[in-house]
Parts: sequence; C-alpha cells; structure tokens
Amino acid sequence: MLIRPRRLRDSSLIRNLVHETHLALDNLIQPYFLTGSLNAQEPIQGFTGVYRWGTEALKKQVERDLENGVKSFLLFGASEAKDKDSIGSRSKDPKDLLPQAIQSLKKTFGDKLLLFSDVCLCPYTNHGHCGVIKEGRVDNDSSLSPLAEMALVHAEAGVDFVAPSDMMDGRISFIRESLDQKGFTQTGILAYSAKYASSYYGPFREALGSTPQVTDLPRLKDRSTYQMDFRNSSEALRELRLDLEEGADLVMVKPALAYLDIIASFRTESHVPVVAYSVSAEFEMVKALVAKGMADEKSMVIENLTAIRRAGAHLIVTYFATELAQKGWLK
Repeated sequence: MLIRPRRLRDSSLIRNLVHETHLALDNLIQPYFLTGSLNAQEPIQGFTGVYRWGTEALKKQVERDLENGVKSFLLFGASEAKDKDSIGSRSKDPKDLLPQAIQSLKKTFGDKLLLFSDVCLCPYTNHGHCGVIKEGRVDNDSSLSPLAEMALVHAEAGVDFVAPSDMMDGRISFIRESLDQKGFTQTGILAYSAKYASSYYGPFREALGSTPQVTDLPRLKDRSTYQMDFRNSSEALRELRLDLEEGADLVMVKPALAYLDIIASFRTESHVPVVAYSVSAEFEMVKALVAKGMADEKSMVIENLTAIRRAGAHLIVTYFATELAQKGWLK
C-alpha cells in the first residue's frame, strides 16, 4: 500500500510529534465557590471533592494553584437563605462575599492571577431566578440595572473580568456602558452567550442554593424562558452576534460536552476568544465512573478536555484544573 495512516500512530514519540490539539494549564479556568466563614472548606453534597471556601482558606488554595501552574479563577458567591430577597439586594453589596474575596485575592496576589466573577442574581434571590420577577415572569429590562450594579461592585473590588451568566437580552451593552461611565474601561466582560437550559447543572445548583423555587407558575418553574433551548443551534449564533456587537471580550458556551457543535460554530463565527464551561454533571459523570472502577480518571479527563479544545474552545472552565495541575497530568 502506498498510503498507510498508521505510520503516524506507530509510537508515542510519533503521536506526540504530530498531534493536532494542544491542552495546557494556560487554557484552563478553575471555578471556586465561596462561603462566609473565613477558614472554611465545606463539602458540597453530590459534588465530589468540590468545596465552598472561606476567603482565608481560598487564599491558601489559590497559592498552591499558582505554584502548580493554574492562574485563572472564576468565583461564585451566594447569600445565606435569611439574606435573600426578591430582587437579590445582597448581590450589589460591596461587603458581600464575592467582592470581598476579589479584593483579598487581588491584594495578596496582584497580577499573578486572573479573576473572573459570576454576575447573576439567582444565588441572591429567594425565588432562585436570574432576574427580577414581575407579573409571573422574569422581567428582562428590570433585571439589567441590578446586574450592572453587581458588575460595578466587582470591578471596584478589582476583578479582571465580570461574567454575566443571566442570559437577559441587552445585558452586555448595559454592563459595558455602566463600567465605562465609572472609569472601568479595562474591566473585561466574559459573556455567557449560549447558556442552555440544561439537565447538567444539578451539583452546581446545590453548591449555590440557586434552584428555582416557584413551581406553580408555568414561566417560573424553570429557566427555559431565558436560557436557551437545547434543540437550537442557529439561535446560539444570533446570541453570539448580539454579544459581540454589544462589546463582549470573551464569549462562552455552557455546557460543553453535549454542545461541541455550538463551540465549533462559535470558533468559526467569533472574532474574540471562545470559552467553554465543562459543567458540574460532566465532572460528576467522570467521578462516578472512576468510583466504580470503570474508567481511568486521568485518561478520561484529558480526553474530555481535549475534545472541547478540538471543537474550538480557546479556554475551558473546568473543576478538574486544580487536580490536573496538582497531579502533573499535562506534563
């Protein structure tokens, strides 16, 4: 035979020489959840090896991450049940967990790390939705101001990128204008451009206590009136184009593994870097198979993340970033 593709697969040296997709720690963003007790490291039910961190405990963990090569982090805050209200008032409090953690981490580590902050009302509202409710529905335009105020508080605390995950129409331009008016022209925006109404978020919602609480009104029983329909792909490109027009610096697809086609479309259409969020259920599926002795964790994690990169993601938000770095799996 003249052509034998197997020649380029004959040894690990050859395979490593010609492989097409590169995965490195610089491509990864580690998410962290916050809690009020400064030195806490609280386990999260149904989320294997993932914790809620107090600020002081998190600083020690981030120091280890930096030593191991992880440099980018996405922070999530939440209110205790007693502090939640219908409009998520605590989300714009400079003394809330999230802005305080941003300020503390930036004071300690400065430009050695990149910080992204979640901007959404659902962890702060007593109804668990990502916006303000009016007349039995999540009201888009009434939700823009509190989201922008939350983003501004994070910018004042020193965050590098705000990451609005709410999926309200027009929120990127509203936030951009609000930040620019206050002089935060260098604060970037990571837009959750295609965030799908997915079944893959269970452990994440447990971590934040952000499951929708209204069950008797059709438009409020879930997030399908603002998060995207998983049957749609052209709609994702429409969302992408709008976010780009409104000033997004980075664009995201969430979840990742079930949406590789969307990631690939974004890579073709976007003139800014594409981020993919490998979500909590994707993480837990690996952990479950490993616990049953049915998969090698290192092999499956690297395969999954490489697939996301191969589809077109420049960056990946993954709960495995710390573990990959600590165990040296990418060396």
